[in-house]
Amino acid sequence: MNRRTLAVLLGLGAILNFVSCGGSSKKPTTSGLKERVMASQSVTSTSAFGDLRFINGINDTLPGVAPLSAGLAPGLMATSPTRNILITFDSRSNSVFAFNTVTEAGFGQVTLPGPTTSMVVPTAATIGYAAVPSAQVTGFTGVGAVDVMNLAGAITTTILIPNAQTVIANPAGSQIIVFNSNSSSQSDYITVVNPGVAVPPVDTSCQQALQGQNNSVCTIVHGFDQPVYGIINGNTAYILNCGPQCGGTTASVAIFDLGSLTITNTIPVDAATWALLNGSTLYVVGTSPTNFACTGQTTAATTCGRLDIIDLNLGTVTNSVAITDGTHDRMDLGSNNQLFIGSHDCTNIGNVNFPNGEVRGCLTIYNLTNGSVVIPPDNGDVTGIQGFSSRYVEYVAQGGNLRVYDTTRDVLLVNDFLPAGTINIVGYVTDIKAIDFF
Repeated sequence: MNRRTLAVLLGLGAILNFVSCGGSSKKPTTSGLKERVMASQSVTSTSAFGDLRFINGINDTLPGVAPLSAGLAPGLMATSPTRNILITFDSRSNSVFAFNTVTEAGFGQVTLPGPTTSMVVPTAATIGYAAVPSAQVTGFTGVGAVDVMNLAGAITTTILIPNAQTVIANPAGSQIIVFNSNSSSQSDYITVVNPGVAVPPVDTSCQQALQGQNNSVCTIVHGFDQPVYGIINGNTAYILNCGPQCGGTTASVAIFDLGSLTITNTIPVDAATWALLNGSTLYVVGTSPTNFACTGQTTAATTCGRLDIIDLNLGTVTNSVAITDGTHDRMDLGSNNQLFIGSHDCTNIGNVNFPNGEVRGCLTIYNLTNGSVVIPPDNGDVTGIQGFSSRYVEYVAQGGNLRVYDTTRDVLLVNDFLPAGTINIVGYVTDIKAIDFF
């Protein structure tokens, strides 16, 4: 009897040891990580699914935790201000998947009528907005809409807005601004919407506003030049007039008062497709069709973009810097005053996999302290950027790879965990979001 008991205990101990060392194929349902980062990755074959992968934000490793299922090709992600909600768009199914970051579980899937490249979750509530430029509603004319999403699984209201490309929201979610301009459409206006009074299931107020009948739901404000994006700060919005890069006349930043819905000032810039606000300084980037010289850089590239730095107190551009070209739509101010700027469809030079001479892609790092510019030797579009306040690193999704940069030197971070400065995620990494404040 004693021998049998001993044999059972030894066998049980071996099993427990096997499981604790990772021998079991079952993974924990929650990560247990204190500092979590999520990466969206699409599949590279028809035999696997895309997902959201957990990353340990302390040491840049991939924990043995089951990923979050989010369709076949999750890409663009967005978080609520408190980061209790994370959403991602799956381009295969045109669906938005929603996750509770506290429980690390999905709680809804909303199928959109077409693809989106712009969505927001303005508050901690489960309400989001997505701009769908190709949306069509049976019985109604025109193409384009902003869909109001109950992230638990339904579109509550479709607000018809022709060619709606981009949507931003104020912190309360009570006011959204919709941009319908891109390189193939002409626009001199923005659409200001009060979504809380829109009438479900289909609201046509913005179509009425386009006919000169502004109303409680929708107001059309003219006086812009190919507006494409904006930043809301309090009762002020900084609206980017793309100008010549998008087929317009003059690139600028329009200072827009959200109370009176009027333009109070306009600041000319070289180009404007994206911006970042830090205190009273606005960083504006774009690629000018006229001022595209790569002055100050030694490169085979014949076209460069521009970073214009605006002092909002003075209302003027105080510095202008040559950066990589393309369509800029990513920017982050990381640790050590390093401004990371990303674009897509830029001039790629060389091959990072077989380096021989200059290698260049869509990423620029600008040092705010000394004014130096670093173009890392990498290729491809920049689709995601995430910095941290507690670590001197920056995550950059570029060309499908997830790079980790050391912001003390603006080079790839190389250590025992990252022998090549890259977090080795199988598939194409599109976006990156920290879901803890650190």
